[in-house]
Amino acid sequence: MPNITPRKNKNGEITSYTIRVYHGYDSNGKRLKPYTMSYKPAPNMTAKQIEKEVQRQAILFEEQCRLGYAPDSRQTFARYAEYVLKSKEESGTKHSTIKRYRELLERINKGIGHIKLIEIRPQHLSELYTQLRQSGLRKGTKALPIVDIKEQVRAAGITQKRLSELSGVSLTTINAAKRGEPISGDKAVAICSVLKIPVNAVFNIEQDSRPLSEKTIQEHHRLISLVLSYAEKEMLVPYNAAVKVINKPKSDRNHEVNYFEPEELERIRECLDKAPLKWKVITHLLIVTGCRRGEIMGLKWSSVDFDSNSIHINNNLLYSKEFGIYEDSTKTADSDRSIRLADETMELLREYHAYWLDLRREAGSEWNSFIEIADGKGIRHRQRADFLFVKDNSSMTGYPMHPDSITDWLDKFSDKNGLPHINPHAFRHTLASVLCLNGIDITTISKWLGHRNVTTTMNIYEHILDKGKEQVVDCVADVILRKKNNAASG
Repeated sequence: MPNITPRKNKNGEITSYTIRVYHGYDSNGKRLKPYTMSYKPAPNMTAKQIEKEVQRQAILFEEQCRLGYAPDSRQTFARYAEYVLKSKEESGTKHSTIKRYRELLERINKGIGHIKLIEIRPQHLSELYTQLRQSGLRKGTKALPIVDIKEQVRAAGITQKRLSELSGVSLTTINAAKRGEPISGDKAVAICSVLKIPVNAVFNIEQDSRPLSEKTIQEHHRLISLVLSYAEKEMLVPYNAAVKVINKPKSDRNHEVNYFEPEELERIRECLDKAPLKWKVITHLLIVTGCRRGEIMGLKWSSVDFDSNSIHINNNLLYSKEFGIYEDSTKTADSDRSIRLADETMELLREYHAYWLDLRREAGSEWNSFIEIADGKGIRHRQRADFLFVKDNSSMTGYPMHPDSITDWLDKFSDKNGLPHINPHAFRHTLASVLCLNGIDITTISKWLGHRNVTTTMNIYEHILDKGKEQVVDCVADVILRKKNNAASG
């Protein structure tokens, strides 16, 4: 039978219980060190509930020990989470994912990092999610523009791309500020530092007291579940407590993705006819393939097959402060795919290929036939210059362009032509909606977009699928009801 010992504080109150399971003697007749675990009751439990639960934990622990389960009762969640992240990093998990995990762990560890792994219960996680839903948990401040940011950038005589490079702030954030949307206070400070303008003259800075979004809380939950699933597989905990939480965060399904109506897309294509060839090709490929921005910017000529009218999407061009511009594998294994293209698109690529060869020839000795670029682990490799979309300044000619470049160009392009705000991902959503509303099945759309599974596609484009239900009604009426009525009348 397990031995249960209550542990008390200096006031004589029971705060936790130590459960020991003895398992015999060694060859010299000396009693073996017992398996030990601690149990800490969740807040607000009654004495009867505590007594019942500690007995249940003791019986469960004894059974697990009998089956070979031997937990490390001293290891905290924070310590084990660090081990899991290092394991994920070593196994090839993407740099951007690990970076996001570490950001999430800051809040998680403040709530449960100190708790011993074996003691974590669903109630602890439920309390954490409740806390995360409170106001005032966001780090830092938010900055609301009070002047025209676009004018400030123009007056400073600097391009948005250069501002992004010097400040370390993404073009997406700079464009948000230009539209008058709030950004984080530290990003505002970085922007104003480059522009050499007092931040208070450009932004209204205030404490960001907004509660975390349910989607962000769900990210915390998924990471906790990942860590505890590792612990369960390594037999360090009896079960994954995250699976048993009652108030699990749920993603907001009401958020509609941004996409263009057919007439807007046609207007964009008309304006593209007057655009420089390189930018025209990049934008055209975004429109007709629905690829992610990094997948298009990471294209190499070796992935273009003019004979079969297809491109192979197997590379992703990214940027981080740590690595600079780097290339990685596609977002998921399913994102590695071949896409067949229309004759019009292939003809445009042939025209661009001739332009690219002329650029290389005209650059002469300034063309970098071989380039050095980091991979997803930050290790720099030397390779032949083969990217479709390259820089054309003297020292870096032949190197891939910054993936944010297209975001910057599209912003200027939309302003110049009086178009709605354009972001590269909107073309991906637009293609998905076009395919969906024209009867292409969801499995084919999912494979085309490179989603991990059909469920991902359905979750993202749920509102578009709802529009398709109207077509179902018309189909039922036309094929079944009206056809029958027409036959009867004939």
